[in-house]
Amino acid sequence: MTFWKIAVVGNVDAGKSTLLGVLTHGDLDNGRGHSRQKLFRHKHEIESGRTSSVGNDILGFDSKGNIVNQMEAHNGHIDWKRICQNSAKVITFIDLAGHEKYLKTTIFGMTGHYPDFVMLMIGANAGIVGMTKEHLGLALALNMPVFVVLTKTDMCPANVLADNVKLVAKVLKSAGCRKIPIFVNSNEDVVKVSDFVSQRTCPIFQVSNVTGQNIDLLKSFLNLLTPSIPSVSCSRREHFDIEKPAELLIDDYYQVPGVGTVVSGTCINGIMKVGDTFLLGPDRSGNFNPVNIRSIHRKRMPVEKVSAGQSASMALKKVRKNDVRKGMVLVSPAIQPKSYWEFNANVLILHHPTTIKPKYQAMIHCGSVRQTATLLEMSLECLRTGDRALVRFRFTKQPEFLRCGQKIVFREGRTKAIGSISELL
Repeated sequence: MTFWKIAVVGNVDAGKSTLLGVLTHGDLDNGRGHSRQKLFRHKHEIESGRTSSVGNDILGFDSKGNIVNQMEAHNGHIDWKRICQNSAKVITFIDLAGHEKYLKTTIFGMTGHYPDFVMLMIGANAGIVGMTKEHLGLALALNMPVFVVLTKTDMCPANVLADNVKLVAKVLKSAGCRKIPIFVNSNEDVVKVSDFVSQRTCPIFQVSNVTGQNIDLLKSFLNLLTPSIPSVSCSRREHFDIEKPAELLIDDYYQVPGVGTVVSGTCINGIMKVGDTFLLGPDRSGNFNPVNIRSIHRKRMPVEKVSAGQSASMALKKVRKNDVRKGMVLVSPAIQPKSYWEFNANVLILHHPTTIKPKYQAMIHCGSVRQTATLLEMSLECLRTGDRALVRFRFTKQPEFLRCGQKIVFREGRTKAIGSISELL
């Protein structure tokens, strides 16, 4: 069985959760967001109709390309265990928030969950507005393959739809994107674009969650979708090595009654088994403490082990919820892990309204790490939009577990920059 992850991004009210509800549950929307209600995790999301957290849902295909979800759905409930057991291919959708105030959650989802592809959602009636360019720019900066889905075509006047289609194509062709937009209108087009022959291509779908227009083409595309360039940095598979000592990045944690503290994340290296002892950390003092794995769940199924490249949830013995936070890691004692307050990084300033100087503070996103850091030194006197420099950062709250070569994204207000860690201090 193969597994792929797709990050679903786009401006608020672009129809992200609604489309995922239609894809995974098989029922068309009623025009008032009925299909998205099955995906929300929190009461305030149901009331507002807007995603504020990182949501997950799966879509399974059997060996003949049929969608397993619709065959395994009972009274609107989908059993992940049965889907995984009967699927040849499973796609995990990472549903990310579209509102500007949840941008840090969206960035965390794109950097910490290691998606293979990005599905950029654009409302055909609204066009490229709000956070659409931010999310597209972030995907391009992280070097991830992108395909576009224009939704709400049923409620959009023909002239507005035509104008927004032209605008989307223009933005993709611009110097900042340098993509070749390909509009998918038939099964022949699906076959043509499904292998992402080059990262220059960008498939575009025009769909309606109410009438079902082109939903089947999108499903066919998702079934055929396979990363064809495993060497590029966008593909999370290049980072994973099953031969190295085990390492899991924690991106969430829970307190489950009768079970205890449960952490979830992506296994970066090695193999982790039930009963094994690992080091959990760093804590606020930068220390790593031994813990034992009580049980492992993957796609809501109990398993005995998890390998590099897979996401899982793990119940830990004798660990309090207050002792865990996002950004911590579970690592093999063989790694002899260390935590770091300071690091050097080669950065590129994507946008800044004025100039950046020493003592500037910004939010650093690095894998599942999300913390404010102070810029101590830099190789240039000041940094402006488009500048590249070697920069030294220092975390403000606590040390973190980092590795050389890791990609970082740092932001503060309208400031955006990317880079990679070159030295740990």
